[in-house]
Order: sequence, then C-alpha cells, then structure tokens
Amino acid sequence: MSPSEQISATPVRTLEQRLDALGRANQIRSRRAQLKKDLKKGDKAIDQILADPPEFIRTAKVVDVLLAVPNCGKVKSQKVLNHCRISPNKTVGGLSERQRRELVAFFRR
Repeated sequence: MSPSEQISATPVRTLEQRLDALGRANQIRSRRAQLKKDLKKGDKAIDQILADPPEFIRTAKVVDVLLAVPNCGKVKSQKVLNHCRISPNKTVGGLSERQRRELVAFFRR
C-alpha cells in the first residue's frame, strides 16, 4: 500500500461503534433543534448561548444559530458576521474570545 492510500483509508469501526456514534449524532441534532425552537419562541437568549455555549452547540455553524433568532434572517445574520469579522463557516466553538465578545455585545444592545 502506498503512503497516499494509507492516508485516505477510513478507520475500521465495529457495528457497535457506528451505532454509538449515530446515537450521539442524533441526540446532538435533537438538542440543537430544541434550542433553535427555544430561540425562536424567545425562551432562550442568544447572547447567553454564545457567551457560554453548551457542548452540543459548539460544532454548529454560527450562522445557523443566528438564523434561529427572531428577526435575524439571512441578510441580517450576514451583516452581524461581517460586523464582528466572523467567517460564515465558523463554528460556535471555534470563535475567538474577541469574536465571541463582539457577537455577545451586538445582541446585548
């Protein structure tokens, strides 16, 4: 096997490992969906979520979370990201301290 073939090989996982990963992924998706519903209804505040994000939301893209905020559609979420100098591909967990502070401050106004 050549070095390039070794790099592209996917790890071998047992059925139990795959089912375990699938279960965790489904749980994360369910919890994210519930959080987005809570944001839409106003039961949760975006600034609090961004200031101290729960584990299940850290791998979500910031733009997807912003779209769940009332009165924050595609255009406004892009303006917010541009204002805070955040890439549209950035995840909540990948935000720098500066980006997180600016984003939280924006929604606390």
